[in-house]
Amino acid sequence: MPKKAKLAGKEEEAVPCKQAKVEAGSSPSTFNFANPSSLFESLISPIKTETFFKEFWEQKPLLIQRDDPILAAYYQSLFRLTDLKSLCNQGIYYGRDVNVCRCINGKKKVLNKDGKAHFLQLRKDFDQKRATIQFHQPQRFKDELWRIQEKLECYFGSLVGSNVYITPAGAQGLPPHYDDVEVFILQLEGEKHWRLYPPTVVLAREYSVEAETRIGKPTHEFTLKPGDLLYFPRGTIHQADTPPGLAHSTHVTISTYQNNSWGDFLLDTISGLVFDTLKEDVKLRTGIPRRLLMQVEPTTVATRRLSGFLRVLADRLEGTQELLSSDMKKDFVMHRLPPYHVEGTELLMPGGKLPKLDSTVRLQFRDHIILTVGPDQDPSDEAQEKMVYLYHSLKNRRETHMMGNEETEIHGLRFPLSHVDALKQIWSSEAISVKDLQLSTDEDKESLVLSLWTECLLQVM
Repeated sequence: MPKKAKLAGKEEEAVPCKQAKVEAGSSPSTFNFANPSSLFESLISPIKTETFFKEFWEQKPLLIQRDDPILAAYYQSLFRLTDLKSLCNQGIYYGRDVNVCRCINGKKKVLNKDGKAHFLQLRKDFDQKRATIQFHQPQRFKDELWRIQEKLECYFGSLVGSNVYITPAGAQGLPPHYDDVEVFILQLEGEKHWRLYPPTVVLAREYSVEAETRIGKPTHEFTLKPGDLLYFPRGTIHQADTPPGLAHSTHVTISTYQNNSWGDFLLDTISGLVFDTLKEDVKLRTGIPRRLLMQVEPTTVATRRLSGFLRVLADRLEGTQELLSSDMKKDFVMHRLPPYHVEGTELLMPGGKLPKLDSTVRLQFRDHIILTVGPDQDPSDEAQEKMVYLYHSLKNRRETHMMGNEETEIHGLRFPLSHVDALKQIWSSEAISVKDLQLSTDEDKESLVLSLWTECLLQVM
């Protein structure tokens, strides 16, 4: 990707991050969107993916400095200060879409007005008050960021958000702080001076501001220029300012892996596991001792019983190949970006031949589909039988991506649990004959593939 990589911060006293070195012209200058893996490889090029996850991911910062005018121009095209004018004309609002802020004496001062944001007012605060303009989730408006983040969501299997920060020369928008996300910084316009400090909370689970008096000297100090990339793990304390001069700085922060830890996954998995085990193990259905809930501290007997039940759950989990219910899966597919496509092209109309019993079919949009199980959500079914759910993001609204309180809808299909093996067959096969599906009747086989085809999830070969 870059023509060459420079050593950063030689004039600085702080130790520079790991530097990437590459020979001129050894790789393309723009991202490779062939598949999610190739996109990520081109994002961190020339660092190899294996090296990145072995040495840097969740461990330490990585700085990749480049001297590639073509790549710098591409980065600049992702978001410019001048883009704010057209975005304001589309209707953006303080708080929801944009924040205006300054760092004063180590504290963040918010300068937002009420209601709709107007470009002339933003520009006035930017020029006269030396305020930083923070634009939330620009992938809702900028197609190329949608394209990048949609592929990264497929790559990580986790939501990927972004914010743009535009800071005038000689100014700083935010005080030293750490985040609860893995962060990739792409420098788009101008230059930004960065200082990184060791975490006080390793792999932090929440955002926190840190006082300058507590964080000591930076472990890394450098200046990003257009085309440069910086990665650091959640919990890394950081602050950044635009050097004095004529030019402003614009960078985009792409972030992922919020609440996506083993602890979160355990919390998500264990509730369904307990629910299933309750049906089969009478010991789990026996009542707790009288007055247990009134005790100040748990009794030795109660603690021993809980430990025993946890071992039973662990044994059951280790021995199962069943699909487990997962709210994390559902939350991810419900809130992620839809597949990137050119505006005006048809994505959601089934095409080609109807699938028949003698058809060969293949799953499409596999990276946008999840399979999970759960109780029947039909309120008329008092028995609450377990069903298999296939959720997808094809109909998700790009406009609400990562916007928190915006209403979202889950899209997908539900099937009897007897269909789970056939769905796994379709999932794991490059192509499969409908008549080979593991269902008891030909009618069930045709009905299953027709449902998937109607939802635009199946292609007839």
